[in-house]
Amino acid sequence: MTDPAFAPAASGSRPLWLVAQGDDGPVLPEEIDPGFPLAAGFLGKPGQICLLPGNGGVAGALFGVGKPGTPADRPARDRFTLARAADGLPAGNWHLAGMPEGYGAAHGALGWLFAQYRFDRYKKVEPARARLVCPDGVDADAVLAMAAGEYLARDLVNTPASDMGPAELEQAARDLAGRHGASVTVVVGDDLARNFPMIHAVGRAAAPHRAPRLIDLRFPGEGPAVALVGKGVCFDTGGLDIKPSASMALMKKDMGGAANVLGLAETLARMGRARGLRVLIPAVENAVGSDSFRPGDVLTSRKGLTVEVNNTDAEGRLVLADALALAAEEKPALLVSMATLTGAARVALGPDLPPFFCDDEDAADVLFRAGRDHADPIWRMPFWEPYEAMIEPAIADLDNAPGGGFAGAITAALFLRRFTEGATVYAHFDIYGWQPTPAPGRPKGGVGQGMRAILHALPGIV
Repeated sequence: MTDPAFAPAASGSRPLWLVAQGDDGPVLPEEIDPGFPLAAGFLGKPGQICLLPGNGGVAGALFGVGKPGTPADRPARDRFTLARAADGLPAGNWHLAGMPEGYGAAHGALGWLFAQYRFDRYKKVEPARARLVCPDGVDADAVLAMAAGEYLARDLVNTPASDMGPAELEQAARDLAGRHGASVTVVVGDDLARNFPMIHAVGRAAAPHRAPRLIDLRFPGEGPAVALVGKGVCFDTGGLDIKPSASMALMKKDMGGAANVLGLAETLARMGRARGLRVLIPAVENAVGSDSFRPGDVLTSRKGLTVEVNNTDAEGRLVLADALALAAEEKPALLVSMATLTGAARVALGPDLPPFFCDDEDAADVLFRAGRDHADPIWRMPFWEPYEAMIEPAIADLDNAPGGGFAGAITAALFLRRFTEGATVYAHFDIYGWQPTPAPGRPKGGVGQGMRAILHALPGIV
């Protein structure tokens, strides 16, 4: 993993002024002669750049952040406006020389670092050309910690399944533990059958070197009892209910929940806030083979609830259920699951806005506001009690894939909730984990969703 970095403060950096768009033109700082920017057509529109000449070269630049009203650092259609500067300015080091009142410099700096991310494992990629000096008054360590967590999540999701199977996901957890003094225990292969039978059932058809496993990462020390559970389906063929080829194309990202909880753990550890944190990842490949679990099978979960398998492509909730049951046995103050779980969530809200489910009104409000205020938007959906009957089949306690096609994200969340008894607060995030088209600070590919919402909500929940 490449660490994000600011330019050194003593770097001979050039000044960058952030300029709002007024009714009659750009709201320029007093030290800037308006003649050249106005002649160049600079209006202060979001993302607009005006390079300032001087001494035979570029002396500085103006960058438009749009009209005031909504927060200047979070305009409605552009989550990380300043990230455009990282991509559009000439090479070299830059520092913020001025900005509109109320502009969030920390948020802008985070977007800049996000824009500098490169995935270069398989080919040479040109590094970011323009680097930012950490703005005055900004907690550089905190911003770098958030960027590092995002980089890790992106790296894990972007890596193809050939190089990111259950064993490699385990190694990523071990690497994280090594960096931060945590411990890792792992249950692998047939050893899962007794205590984690649904994880075993889903992953047992994979090749021996891609055997299923439950990864249990713990941070030392006393702290709030927080458990993060991430879906680690490293590739999803759909099992015997096999997916069409077009639906398999992005299934390397089906471990996006695991990537996100590891990214969040990386951030918390770098900020010194991971004391007592537990991270659980059921890591499997949902493969097709002679030992595949079948439609119509009835599985017995760790909790003892029986589950009728009506679709082997609804495997994520099965592996999560055993991990959630284990986490809930310690009665955590907060239990979170993150998973690329249902297409229904994407139909409802699209790829950019992940739904979350939480019964606790106060915790749900804190999570929503944290996501809104830190450019990591999430949207609450209900654990709708009348739909409980939809996940109760005739011959078992639960149905992993109720028919009819209605309320798929809700019924999946209701299924998972059955395994969380004992947790004070439970929140489930049905993320997409992928940026389908490039956006400022968010290149096409793997992306973190919900991590910063949870990070900033934690003090208000536990």
